[in-house]
Amino acid sequence: MVLVMGPLLVVSVLVGLGLHRLIAGTFRPWPIDVRRLLLAGAGAAVIVGVGIQAVPYGRAHSNPPVTGEPTWDSPRTEELARRACFDCHSNESVWPWYSNVAPMSWVLTLHVDGGRDELNFSEWGARRQDGADEAAEAVRDGEMPTWDYVLAHPEARLSASEQRELIDGLVATRG
Repeated sequence: MVLVMGPLLVVSVLVGLGLHRLIAGTFRPWPIDVRRLLLAGAGAAVIVGVGIQAVPYGRAHSNPPVTGEPTWDSPRTEELARRACFDCHSNESVWPWYSNVAPMSWVLTLHVDGGRDELNFSEWGARRQDGADEAAEAVRDGEMPTWDYVLAHPEARLSASEQRELIDGLVATRG
């Protein structure tokens, strides 16, 4: 009797756990269909993505007038600074198409506003320009241009010799 009841008990426990459905390929560990869950998640992401477009922040894209420019030590320094720095550190920012789409519009506006607050080549002389020394140090330390800016603007990637030229030029331009 024990020899018959033992295997029956084991089989009934395995059936209760759903092993027969696992073997048949119909076993679902959760009562929720994962495909429906993923579809619902994607739908929610689309709704949120469309909804955040209503947030007005980040679409002003102002480029105030240029009120002063540095007396560059050389045209090469100006060329390197324009290529690697001016989108965030001047009033001559180029706003790409994705700067109109949230949340990228928020990120770009924060970067440009922060960059202009630190150092603005278009308002040279209107404020203290200690930022030029700090900018040279940031380039020297590899902090500028930022990795995400270079990812979107490969032309801003500076070689080691270009970095050295820009650092020396910024220091010389600062006086």
